[in-house]
Amino acid sequence: MAGEPTLIGSVQRALHLLDAVGSRDRPVSAKVLAREVALPLATAYHLLRTLVHEGYLRRLDDGYVLGERVVSLGAGLPAWRLRPTLTTLRDELSAACYLAVYREGEIELVDIVDSPQHPRTDLWVGLHDAGHATALGKAILAEMSDDQRADYLARHALADLTPHTVTNPAVLRTRLTDPTGLAVDAGEYHLGVVCVSAPIRTAGGIAAVAVSAPTQRADDLLSKGSTLRRGAERIGMALSLQ
Repeated sequence: MAGEPTLIGSVQRALHLLDAVGSRDRPVSAKVLAREVALPLATAYHLLRTLVHEGYLRRLDDGYVLGERVVSLGAGLPAWRLRPTLTTLRDELSAACYLAVYREGEIELVDIVDSPQHPRTDLWVGLHDAGHATALGKAILAEMSDDQRADYLARHALADLTPHTVTNPAVLRTRLTDPTGLAVDAGEYHLGVVCVSAPIRTAGGIAAVAVSAPTQRADDLLSKGSTLRRGAERIGMALSLQ
């Protein structure tokens, strides 16, 4: 139909394979991947060989894992090494899990771990433009120095994303975290979704981990804040060792 984008099937299939590999915390075989993304095994092998050749996947004795080219897309963070911790948090909290970093003046999302049972929220506005409205962004803003925070807020308009979004910088500063040190987004980014985040500070800078779920689970997620903070500590230690 007129106006529809032209899609390249082979690119879509390769990306589906990357998603399937990235959703696991251990190597996965070509046969399992082919079955999961509904590809003939021969086609899967051709695409996997190409992805390995280009560095987006690595082939190990027991299957495929994400390659260094994918890691480099995540700001050099060893995202594949952190994925087991993110996966554990997803399962412990029964919620999609996110990791973000503060780099070169911007808040950037570097990894998401979800599942069909616990899907990610619709990321309809990028974190560059929505840091003020997300728990991830608020957790990172709370860890910034006063000068860093003032610089960030001066360069980023506080867009009104939902009726609950805080768009006044002075008010935002008072609501970055709750008394336990967690940041909460209750429908400020996406109506019907609550997100809770714990900050991560390492020698290399500031990061944050968060989980999201339907709004009716807000009390449940907040009651498990200690689990989220422990996950943030594990991620912080892993990052500090790089």
